[in-house]
Amino acid sequence: MNHIISRISRCTFIASCILFAASCSKGKFHVTGTISDAKDSVLYFENMSLDGPVVVDSVKLDADGSFSFSGAPVGAPEFYRLRIARNIINVSIDSTETVELQASYPTMAVSYEVKGSDNCEKIRELAVLQNRLLNDAIAIGGLPSLSVKQSADSIDRLVEVYKEKVKRDYIFKEPGKAYAYFALFQALGNRLIFNPRESQEDIRVFAAVATSWDTYYPEAERGKNLHNIAIEGLKTMRIIEAQKQGPVIDISKVGVSNIIDISLIDNKGNRRALSDLKGKVVLLDFHAFAMDGSTQRIMQLRDVYNKYHGRGLEIYQVSVDPDEHFWKTQTAALPWINVHDGDNLQSQYLKRYNVGSIPTFFLIDRSNSLYKRDAQIQDLDKEIEGLL
Repeated sequence: MNHIISRISRCTFIASCILFAASCSKGKFHVTGTISDAKDSVLYFENMSLDGPVVVDSVKLDADGSFSFSGAPVGAPEFYRLRIARNIINVSIDSTETVELQASYPTMAVSYEVKGSDNCEKIRELAVLQNRLLNDAIAIGGLPSLSVKQSADSIDRLVEVYKEKVKRDYIFKEPGKAYAYFALFQALGNRLIFNPRESQEDIRVFAAVATSWDTYYPEAERGKNLHNIAIEGLKTMRIIEAQKQGPVIDISKVGVSNIIDISLIDNKGNRRALSDLKGKVVLLDFHAFAMDGSTQRIMQLRDVYNKYHGRGLEIYQVSVDPDEHFWKTQTAALPWINVHDGDNLQSQYLKRYNVGSIPTFFLIDRSNSLYKRDAQIQDLDKEIEGLL
């Protein structure tokens, strides 16, 4: 009898261990696969932290090249890389997904297959495009018929074409995705492809991704870091402009706003900038007066405006109506700021604020910083009261 009990206990213990192992595995992310032709090479699995790469794990590859790494789930997209010497495959991780990779050494950086993650597939596409850009730049640099300046100008044009494609197909398309974040930090040798310290447009690109991360991952350090980069870029650009026009100014006196600015013509013919409303709580509303339910929504906004305007609330409403005359007639009697975007549903502002449907609104605090969007707000009165 004791022998039977012992066998039952042993079986129960083994079953418990299996269940425990399964539950532990389910609560982790996994990066698995094979890298052929890399026998005896050390494969490092590194976290690409904001302070630089940190080794998480490593394995010495056998002849079959198989590997498997895992880690604790993440609350916001996180970035890792597989590295053998200077050959790198970048991956992003969301929650507890499993990413499978197949590659061969030493071409692993630009010739590999990935399964289980759309973000990682897009990162692979970006790696291929970046490598193609590098090869094209090297080819231009090697042309004896071009002077140094001609070569540099040609490479600059090449980079601009690349940036437009990446913005259109990867960043503005889905700025809240991990691959959009990854695209911001690509480089051509030692040259940053998107450099917010040198380009106003690049600042807007960083800010678009930062705004989306604010929405989906409000506590993520990477989102906060994007805002800091954009703000520092604004400071630098404004100092450069000031230096062109006069004496050097103190950087501490340079004002910036923590939003993607909007500057459009209102229904009275005046240009109105969202950043000019610093000091007020702003309800930024993207709207189309021709849509169903518009009248009811405007009545709701009237109630909000009448209740809080005297205490410091302003409404900045962006219309994307295709008929500008219709928009003017609909807004003639409205007391808040109404501007019109002639690009309609193709508006860059819709993309930069990651607006997927109309209407959509955001709350902006008195410091001109984006606070929350409608999807994050359950009690609008409570949120406005808190900001006022």
